[in-house]
Amino acid sequence: MQKSDFKYQLPPELIAQQPLTKRTDSRLLSINKHTGAYQDHVFQDFINFLQPQDLLVFNDTQVIPARLFGKKSTGGKVEILIERILNTKQALAHIKASKAPKAKTIIELTPDYQCQILGRENDLFKLEFNSHESILEILNAIGHIPLPPYITRADNETDFDRYQTVFAKQQGAVAAPTAGLHFDAELMQKIQQKNIATSFVTLHVGSGTFQPVRVENLDEHLMHTEYFAVSDAVVQQVQATQANGGRIIAIGTTALRALESASKTGRLKPSMGNTDLFIRPNGYQFKTVDALLTNFHLPESTLLMLISAFAGYENIRAAYQHAIQAKYRFFSYGDAMFLSNKESLE
Repeated sequence: MQKSDFKYQLPPELIAQQPLTKRTDSRLLSINKHTGAYQDHVFQDFINFLQPQDLLVFNDTQVIPARLFGKKSTGGKVEILIERILNTKQALAHIKASKAPKAKTIIELTPDYQCQILGRENDLFKLEFNSHESILEILNAIGHIPLPPYITRADNETDFDRYQTVFAKQQGAVAAPTAGLHFDAELMQKIQQKNIATSFVTLHVGSGTFQPVRVENLDEHLMHTEYFAVSDAVVQQVQATQANGGRIIAIGTTALRALESASKTGRLKPSMGNTDLFIRPNGYQFKTVDALLTNFHLPESTLLMLISAFAGYENIRAAYQHAIQAKYRFFSYGDAMFLSNKESLE
């Protein structure tokens, strides 16, 4: 398949610019990948799809306030998006400026904070922060929430709460695992009361998740890498669930990519490191995940390719057209889909 096979036309007004009043106020479109049938729901219905033997796997990554604004000594404005923290003083970042800054350039962030450009690593800049405080402490002091490029407004105080899952724990993401944004403390409690097991993996979502695929031939696409970790405890939970006939339900494509990356040998194993797993409809065999909760994804994106591999290309194409006609809200602050491999939706 080619990149253009994943193109669709989305009216701009369907791109959610703000979160809803409550996390669980979203709509939910369920799809059965065997029949292609889809149904409209509200997100509170999600718990009705769950069975006692199931295991929900969440991504516990925490979004860091990774966007910084500063200026060069010449007065030129600079926007920095931290991509990956290397140690307490150094990081890799994307930089927007009228002219690409050179090595040894000092960027003033505030009167108290500065950073220096050490050089380039491919399309990223290597930065060193001149402070006794760690990079995370600096970001927490002056950083902005790195809203995706399709959200056209500036970030605000609401985003510090709503562009973060209620179970976020491991700092390191520069984009939210958006399927998890639909869960609030009350829903998590209801899941527990229904005796549905939960577990947590980590995948630090990078800004590469928003990078467009630039080549028509997907074999030529260079997939971005992201750090992930799947613990031995999660592996044991998955194995127990499978032995009891339950489903492994990934909450988000990031949780799915972590589980499938840890299953490269054919069986899930405790794993940690960087993954560049590119899942697309080319005969990929899913090794661990049985069902998936996910948001709606950008045209021609690797995540749209992933869910097309999971639920069937034609099924996803038809469901997306329905979602557009039914005016679902798209992308990070938008509505959700539940992709099931069961013979029936219920």
